[in-house]
Amino acid sequence: MHAWVGLGANLGDAAGTLARAIDAIDALPCTRVIRVSSLYRSAPVDASGPDFVNAVAQIETALPPAGLLAQLLAIEASEGRLRAYRNAPRTLDLDLLLASDAAGPLRIDTPSLALPHPRMHLRAFVLAPLAELDSQLTVPGHGRVADLLAACAGQRIERIGAVPRPAPAAASR
Repeated sequence: MHAWVGLGANLGDAAGTLARAIDAIDALPCTRVIRVSSLYRSAPVDASGPDFVNAVAQIETALPPAGLLAQLLAIEASEGRLRAYRNAPRTLDLDLLLASDAAGPLRIDTPSLALPHPRMHLRAFVLAPLAELDSQLTVPGHGRVADLLAACAGQRIERIGAVPRPAPAAASR
């Protein structure tokens, strides 16, 4: 299965937290990160607090969607995520945005998981990094990512650079 994961943080070293989260996703069983967007800065939606730093990762995994979501929630918890109240500032937010298998895009609507993510088509902070990875990707029931992003033109979002990566280990002699 291919999946697209939205990453966001607005507390602490947000860029460093996203880098650690990407490494943790890549370390999940039967999972590999294929591509990661640039980092983007955006204002919180329906909340107050510091600006968010966001990115999207495209992954390939043998985990089922519910199993992947459980792993993403565990990664959030490992980074100190507390769910004090809806839209609270957060150390890490991981959202399973889209998933597809050989038969095509997955549509899931259960109390614990909705695919595609129910509000992703309204959020530039998801669509801009997703468009960087694949602007022609279609969000089932809503249309192409590029068109959805154009409809969010009034939302402030700024590309701020690449996800920080650890320095390569010094060559041993």
